[in-house]
Amino acid sequence: MPINLIGRPIAISGASSGIGLATAFACAKAGMPVALAARREDKLRLAVEQINAQGGKAIAFPCDVTDPAQASAFIEQAKAQLGGLYAVFANAGYGYEGSIADAPESQLRDIFEANFWGSLNIIRPALIHLRAARTGHVLWCSSCLSKIAIPYYGSYSATKAAQDHFARAMRHELRPEGIHVSSIHPIGTRTEFFDTADKRSRETPKGAGARLTLSTPAHMLQPPERVATAIVRCLRSPRGEVWTSPPTRWLLGLATMAPQLTDAILRRLIERRLKKSN
Repeated sequence: MPINLIGRPIAISGASSGIGLATAFACAKAGMPVALAARREDKLRLAVEQINAQGGKAIAFPCDVTDPAQASAFIEQAKAQLGGLYAVFANAGYGYEGSIADAPESQLRDIFEANFWGSLNIIRPALIHLRAARTGHVLWCSSCLSKIAIPYYGSYSATKAAQDHFARAMRHELRPEGIHVSSIHPIGTRTEFFDTADKRSRETPKGAGARLTLSTPAHMLQPPERVATAIVRCLRSPRGEVWTSPPTRWLLGLATMAPQLTDAILRRLIERRLKKSN
């Protein structure tokens, strides 16, 4: 029996654009009160106005998820103003292109603080309320790259793999308490992700050739609304992993089964792109 989402509040981080924003609209359309968090207050305010104008219920909080105190305050305010909390979607994060060997330690730590610890910073406070109610749903926005590391995007892939592993472990740990845990694995989407990655890549050592490896052709990019629709579907009928591209899922599964072949393909791909960028 599908879960009736009407009146079940959800807290979403990274909700000022892209997948987070699309998910906020989709959840509101499904009848869920939504709490939006992100650093850009102007974009949050606009999203709230639009959702409320369409008959939904939305509130917003400027929040940097790398700050545990801010993240915890966001969850507490979401529960207080929405009358409870049923689900939390940890979506905030970013990527960039750069060599792991040449990256400053601070840069490597920063991406883990945002992508991985930023997720835990809102999930763990939310779990206090979900466990008390013995029901709810935790969603991690991982990536298709959680299953395989792409050269020069190793730090991003690692953060997404960490999210994936934590989601899988928590799925079994929290099941006896009536809490669902899902990992979301988007492929390239039409969001600000690539623009942000491009900017950050140019600021990294040996980053002049931004988008060297993670350049999804425009015709293959998916709209964020497709991911949001899949997330709402998962909220209604919970499952462990959410993919919006079955071919990519199968391809990555085969890649993990044949590591030597995968390495050979990646080596040729990178050599070809390096030549092209020089």
